[in-house]
Amino acid sequence: MEKKEDKQFKFGLIGKDISYSFSRGYFAEKFKLLGLGNHSYVNFDLPEIEVFEKLLSDNPEVKGLNVTIPYKEAIIPYMTKLDAKAEKIGAVNTIKVNKNGLTGYNTDFYGFQKSIEPFLKKHHKKALILGTGGASKAIAFVFEELNIPYKLVSRNPKKNQLSYQELDKAILDEFTILVNCTPLGTHPNVNQKPDIPYIYLKENHLLFDLIYNPEKTAFLLEGESRGASICNGHRMLELQAEKAWEIWNSKP
Repeated sequence: MEKKEDKQFKFGLIGKDISYSFSRGYFAEKFKLLGLGNHSYVNFDLPEIEVFEKLLSDNPEVKGLNVTIPYKEAIIPYMTKLDAKAEKIGAVNTIKVNKNGLTGYNTDFYGFQKSIEPFLKKHHKKALILGTGGASKAIAFVFEELNIPYKLVSRNPKKNQLSYQELDKAILDEFTILVNCTPLGTHPNVNQKPDIPYIYLKENHLLFDLIYNPEKTAFLLEGESRGASICNGHRMLELQAEKAWEIWNSKP
């Protein structure tokens, strides 16, 4: 009979080109500190989402997964059920695996809300969300919860969205929170940044970048040089990881 301590618990991250993963290092350190020698965390780099079902059949010991770019929306059809908030957001970044199937959650919104709230001032009344991928949906959800009007900015804007070319002084004077949800500026491409008119940024702006490596992206450095408040995505990732751990260890 298998002893409890011999049982293996595997967790992991699914995404594409994820060798840089924050999560693997974070959970490896967490398992070490907690003395959980039978717990492991691995990166599952998927060339396309269709490989997901094979991943599960090949790794029956998997108890929980995180999901990152570009699969936060594409993973939804594979879920047995969705948590209410994940369903409302329309993106999943955490999966609980048990005998009842796969339940999709979103912990990005929790991490973002808790990490941006300390920076919000009275003059931060409206927000621009740069990018329209899965991560941007959690950011939009938080601004709705906080009653902060926002606009999505896209290279291919849909109805009620803005293009980068439309951003001018008047818009940046009105929208004083800017959140980068694009991968532009991620290591090693540290010189890349969203194409916005940085010359109009001032002290009353708040720039938040979901990227954590480098610590100060080109986007954040542009804001900092003009006196704006800045925050990267490191604390957000810690918070969403802790929330994921809580979900994986909760009763079915």
